[in-house]
Amino acid sequence: MSGSTYDAVVVGAGPNGLAAAVELARRGRSVAVFEAEDRVGGGTSSAEITLPGFVHDLGSAIHPLGYASPFFAALPLEEHGLEWIHPPAPLAHPFDDGTAAVLERSTEATGATLGPDAEAYRKLIDPLSEDARRIQATLSGSTRLPRHPLALTSAGLRSLGSARGFAEAAFRGERARALFAGNAAHSFLSLEKRPSALFGVVLGTLGHAFGWPLPKGGSQSIADALASYLISLGGEVFTGVRIGSVDEVPRTRTVLFDVTPRQLLDIAGVHFTERYRGALKRYRYGPGVFKVDLALDGPIPWSAGECLRAGTVHLGGTLEEISAGEAAVARGEHPERPFILLAQQSLFDPTRAPEGKHTVWAYCHVPNGSTFDMTERIEAQIERFAPGFRDRILARSAWGPADLEGWNANLVGGDINGGYMDVRQLFARPMIRANPYSTSAPGLYLCSSSTPPGGAVHGLCGFMAARSALRYLKM
Repeated sequence: MSGSTYDAVVVGAGPNGLAAAVELARRGRSVAVFEAEDRVGGGTSSAEITLPGFVHDLGSAIHPLGYASPFFAALPLEEHGLEWIHPPAPLAHPFDDGTAAVLERSTEATGATLGPDAEAYRKLIDPLSEDARRIQATLSGSTRLPRHPLALTSAGLRSLGSARGFAEAAFRGERARALFAGNAAHSFLSLEKRPSALFGVVLGTLGHAFGWPLPKGGSQSIADALASYLISLGGEVFTGVRIGSVDEVPRTRTVLFDVTPRQLLDIAGVHFTERYRGALKRYRYGPGVFKVDLALDGPIPWSAGECLRAGTVHLGGTLEEISAGEAAVARGEHPERPFILLAQQSLFDPTRAPEGKHTVWAYCHVPNGSTFDMTERIEAQIERFAPGFRDRILARSAWGPADLEGWNANLVGGDINGGYMDVRQLFARPMIRANPYSTSAPGLYLCSSSTPPGGAVHGLCGFMAARSALRYLKM
């Protein structure tokens, strides 16, 4: 390794780092990836952390953007072990009366759970869902154009506003408003803040157009498939090698960093201009998460039986309650009734737990760097919608922001999105720059979720950074 020369070196083997390396290798470039941990994956990792035989996703769990990613769709990842599982329903959102709003694959079936807003929901989502598939095909090389450009443009402009304003204007009843609010809360923004509505629109649309699938065997299988494909292309992967300085990498023409601005400054800051260093120092991180993984003696006993058909369950009640909880986090507080994102993969993937047993993956938002233990509040929210749930807990593993950052340095203060996702940092991350992937040092590139289009497992940050590096390599 020490005497090798590469066209490109990638620091960090998260999904974006691996995606960058794959794209470079696909274009005939020699590339090596260096990962500090003993296996690839970063936030896309899985392990037995409660009891033997219970496989938990350490970071990401459900992957609508991964399945919809035009880059991933162009790769033969299934040939390298990746198998997607689609639960019957992507998402359920239970209420205190024992019923639930359910995001089904069809908008008609979804509307049947939304009371007075069935027609309004279909009119909003149907054209977006159809065009989402066309847009993905276009990005994958097809010449198909959107069929509903006016609806797409109108929804796009409206979604740049606040989720609360969007939901209250679009829907009359609390069920549709709550379903939309739960999707919008994935933004980590207060629901009164722009562009939180964008996340509600996009995630709902993805559910209908592509589903919210999970990878068989754990999210680790996504990273493992990317690494396997990379190696088949002639790329090299080195684990257990921590790069503390850019001067430690082998001889190469380009280096791509799957890290956030804080680590980039530590590794390569001495090579940057003062202006670029200043921008990285001013980069803002968003709220963190408090995560609980549970081993259960049986499935969660939901009051709303429809929840057993969904891979993901949002726990938070009404729009007003979710909005109040997310606003509290934005103020630096810890809500008594936090909004919970919960995944129950073992209902649909028997490889995740011993026969008859189950796993639960759940987290809530907390202020960045919080040290408050939210375990009791998370479990109370689950118990609220599933009485008797606590009686089925066999073991638990709880991770606060410090634990998450200690495991993965990219999760600064528990921020899993690579940075705050307000209007400015959604479209201009890590700074306003014609090419957000290039740094001020020639040949050095940023390829993490701290670049557009931001967080989630889709590989597009790495793919686009690699395309930028390829232009440099042609010079």
